Amino acid sequence: MDSRRSCRETLVLYPQPAGTGAALRIVFAEGPDRYVPGGAPLGSGDVGHVGGVCLNLHEPGAVRALLDAASERGWQPGVRGVVEFDGWSLLEAAAGVRAPVTGPSAST
Repeated sequence: MDSRRSCRETLVLYPQPAGTGAALRIVFAEGPDRYVPGGAPLGSGDVGHVGGVCLNLHEPGAVRALLDAASERGWQPGVRGVVEFDGWSLLEAAAGVRAPVTGPSAST
């Protein structure tokens, strides 16, 4: 068995009110061309693809965007038992929602 540990960022959300369902666990595991928090120069909560989309889990709306992406892919808040999603499968949709508005309409 390999004793090395991999870096990962895990976001666990619990339904409210308490007892109405199980936790949703969104996991961002390290891998080729991916980054997760693990020290300098990355900030806490930063996940992304090297040279691609990224998301800071501490920014307002980031967790909501991930929750919405999980819901679009079938997560139901009332389900019993912990549900786990690969965060990378949700990243692009969540980051797209979080992308700043640019162009002529952004200045009006």
